[in-house]
Amino acid sequence: MLRHQSFLAFLLSRSFSRFATQISAVAIGWQVYDLTGSAFDLGMIGLVQFLPTALLLFVAGHTADRYERRRVVQLCEIVEGLTALYLAWGAYAGWLTVTQIFVATFVLGIVGAFESPALAALLPLIAPTGSLQRATAISSGASQIATITGPMIGGFAYAIAPSASYAIAGGFALCAAICIGLVRLTQPAVVKDTATPADLFAGVKFVRNNPAILGTISLDLFAVLLGGATALLPIYARDILETGPLGLGILRAAPAVGALMMTGFLAHHTINRRVGMRMFQAVIVFGAATVVFALSHWMWLSVLALAILGAADTISVVIRFSLVQLATPDEMRGRVGAVNFLFINASNQLGQFESGITAALFGAMPAAVLGGVGTIAIALLWMKLFPTLRDVEKLE
Repeated sequence: MLRHQSFLAFLLSRSFSRFATQISAVAIGWQVYDLTGSAFDLGMIGLVQFLPTALLLFVAGHTADRYERRRVVQLCEIVEGLTALYLAWGAYAGWLTVTQIFVATFVLGIVGAFESPALAALLPLIAPTGSLQRATAISSGASQIATITGPMIGGFAYAIAPSASYAIAGGFALCAAICIGLVRLTQPAVVKDTATPADLFAGVKFVRNNPAILGTISLDLFAVLLGGATALLPIYARDILETGPLGLGILRAAPAVGALMMTGFLAHHTINRRVGMRMFQAVIVFGAATVVFALSHWMWLSVLALAILGAADTISVVIRFSLVQLATPDEMRGRVGAVNFLFINASNQLGQFESGITAALFGAMPAAVLGGVGTIAIALLWMKLFPTLRDVEKLE
């Protein structure tokens, strides 16, 4: 599949974009906590990123189905690059404030709201027929390589100068915009010439009427919403594990190391049976690894727990993405992708907000433990509520 030029360009674009996102996340998280020392403000980063997704859900999904998806992604990556360069300029000149960081974070949230549905809807049009699960695994693995090295680069660059980390992120985002322009589709996308108000909400209706898809998306929402311990990494890095920005980068990279190992396995050995049950089992392991990380005072154990967490999450991601994309007609993929992205963002960014609030009230360690236990409970409950999803046997 790597010989396929358009698929390779897609992988490079996604990887560069992931580099930019991860480097910016390290810099923003550390700088906000360094300026304020507040767990609440760390949680606010997630809320500020989530709000654009909630506000622009239906517009972003319709945009991905109405306009050329490559151009939507390209425009988003250009804006992401310029925003990172703005942060670099402000950090270098010394006038960057927490409020300005939050404003830039809000802009990045807008970018993500439009980019993710369009990017997800592109992959089925690029991957060869019958190979979506393998293409998803390879694509996830490529982005995980960036997720592994991105935080380390970001932490190292931040230790030199905060402006350096933002500047590097901006460069990667602009490279992503160039690569996505090289993609050529193997099958044409269905583009509608007109739109009605009902079209904007069609994605929600489609998800609601498909129990397996509804169960898949909502499982991710509630499980990761409670298990968002990674939002507390700056606190763990500085106050519990007593390491610095570079240590924070290592901690942020650890889930991606486990994820990369798992995607390498899945790229050669696809899950061909009991895929629904495998997804639930992966979420339970995710919750258990979160509890181990929460209780750890040793760097090596924390890194190991985060790596296992990342590996388990990858199994869930590959199954979830393949199931949703294969069950959705192309003309609906943008709008369904927007709904999916809302749930993913709610789980990650509202999970970050929830973790920050809980940590501010009870402390970082109790907050992370409660989140891991809650994730396990959600997986067990969803197995009962969505038997259709639990009994899914195959994807392709």
